[in-house]
Amino acid sequence: MANEIENDIQNYSTETPANDVVVAERPVVSVPGAAVGRRKQAIARVRIIPGSGSFTVNGRTLEEYFPNKLHQQLITDPFTVLNLNGAYDVIARINGGGPSGQAGALRLAIARALNEVDRENNRPTLKKAGFLTRDARVIERKKAGLKKARKASQFSKR
Repeated sequence: MANEIENDIQNYSTETPANDVVVAERPVVSVPGAAVGRRKQAIARVRIIPGSGSFTVNGRTLEEYFPNKLHQQLITDPFTVLNLNGAYDVIARINGGGPSGQAGALRLAIARALNEVDRENNRPTLKKAGFLTRDARVIERKKAGLKKARKASQFSKR
């Protein structure tokens, strides 16, 4: 009886063996998508079309519009997570905010567009990576009697 239990324990494992893992290449869904993304004061309107993977942001290339490599990586993260690099062309119109806010808005818009294109396959991965959540942090307003939103003049007791 004890031998049978030991054999069952050795045979049972919750982990799949490494040699059995097969990453299935799923075909790219050839459907265009569109979405809007916002971050801070920036608004990005995006259209994704099945293509070669080119980016057009306000009529310029991604590298030209976002010279910072960190922003470029941030923007392409939704494609990287879904293994769809080079599968879609991105056409984006961005206005308002600065470079960081615009990059965040563009990433959210791309993630939402990919979610719209193939909801049952893309949504769980994008959701787990946190790409479908809008970053609600915005600049706090200036208060009366203070120099900035929270900065006050130095307090003097006497």
